[in-house]
Parts: sequence; structure tokens; C-alpha cells
Amino acid sequence: SSVGTEGPRGGPVLTRFSAAAPPAFAEVMSIKLRELIRSIRACKTAAEERQVITRECASIRTAFKEDSREDSQYRHRNVAKLLFIHMLGYQTHFGQMECLKLISSNKFPEKRVGYLGLTQLLDENTEVLMLVTNSIKNDLLNANQYVNGLALCGLGNIANQEMCQALAGEVEKLLISTNPYIKKKAALCAMRMVVKVDELEDKFNGRVGGLLEDRNHSVVLCGCSLLTSILMTYPEYVPDFRRYISTLTRMLKSLISPGYSSAAEYDVSGITDP
Repeated sequence: SSVGTEGPRGGPVLTRFSAAAPPAFAEVMSIKLRELIRSIRACKTAAEERQVITRECASIRTAFKEDSREDSQYRHRNVAKLLFIHMLGYQTHFGQMECLKLISSNKFPEKRVGYLGLTQLLDENTEVLMLVTNSIKNDLLNANQYVNGLALCGLGNIANQEMCQALAGEVEKLLISTNPYIKKKAALCAMRMVVKVDELEDKFNGRVGGLLEDRNHSVVLCGCSLLTSILMTYPEYVPDFRRYISTLTRMLKSLISPGYSSAAEYDVSGITDP
């Protein structure tokens, strides 16, 4: 759309802007993350840096208030800038709800920024954290492996007891996935659940054997981490897991054997899968 304004000689001048965003809003949201980083690095004093960040935070607050649409094209850019500001030690709590909105988005780039914001701007004691449980559950059931991975990483980083109890079933199902990418992330997520909730170790004890016998080495390593976490938290299970000693010993022996079939894939400077 266009707006007519009077030119220097009285003639009309047409100014174009997007119908989806008023010109004032578009101007506020013109700065990108790399431009913000460049402007902050150009500051010569701490006071100048604070001034730049205060001004940018005010613009982001205004954007959050004025553009509350679910499909906002600027929300993920603003949250990305808040993440950088958070890294510098400034308060960014006003962006927490925007992270939850990004996680519920159907667009992967927005969802990815949302989960990154979830792990950085929130913690397990944040009151609004429980509002994201249903979105994480939907992502754990998603057909896209990368969406599953985002949900597992987010859950493995900040899940509280309530979230662990609500989503343990979905994580257990992903532990028996045929996809190594999902399987290894589910094992690491299960580590947090085992530590957070006393009664959940029974759900994952029976899955450790399958992880240790997997052909993918990343899955085996994550399975070993889960096994170690369970035994450190519940030493009484040590006798039950002694049956896996032969499996681990056989694996170690195959790693150092000269004819190891997968040596080329896992060789690092002459050391097989260090």
C-alpha cells in the first residue's frame, strides 16, 4: 500500500511500506542480529554499550507489544538478539513468553530459536515453564527427526520434576527408535529424568541393554552415560547391571583389534574411537 505526502514543491510523494506492518514498526524492527553485534562491538566504553543495549531492548519490548501475531516474521529475530544480550549479562526475562510462542510455531527456524531461548532465558524454576509442556510433547511425537531432537535437547536441559513425569513415556518410546540420531538424544534426556525423579529409573533400566548393543557408536556412548548416571544415583542397581560387563568388554576388545571393520569411520589420529 502507499501513502501520499506533500513534496518540497507541493507535489505528492508516495511512500511505500508493507501492509502487514506499519512503517513505524518496520523501522523499529529493521536492525538485524549482526548489525546489533557490530554496533555493540563499536562501543568504546561500558556506558556506551549499556546505552545501545537499553535502546535495543526498548525497541524489542515495543515490537513484542505491537506485533502479537502468531506468525510474526520478526519474533525469532528479536529473540535471537535477546540471546546475545543475555550472553553479555543483561536482563532479558521479558522475552520468555516469546520463546514459548516460537516453540509452538510450525516453522523449523523459529522453533529452533525458541528452544535455544528456552534453554538460555528460562530455568527449571521459571513459573511459565509448565506452559510449554504440551508443545514439547507434540514435538516429541513429530515425524521430523530434527524437531524430535530439539524437543529432547530442551527437555534434557531444563526439565523439572513435573515435566519429567509428564513426558517420560514419550522419551521411553524414542529410546527404542531405529534412528540413531533420535536414540542418542533420548538417552541423554533420560539421564536428567533419572536424576530428577526417583521413580523413573524403572522405565529406563530395561532400555540400557539395547543402547549398549547398538551398532552406532554415538548411541553406545550415550547408553554408557545413561548407565553411569543410573548407577551413580542408585548404587543398589549395580548387581543387576553386571550382566553387561561382557558386552562392554567385547566392545573394547573389538576397538583395539587390528581387523576392526569400522576403524576407518571412527579413527582419530590413529586411535580407534577415543
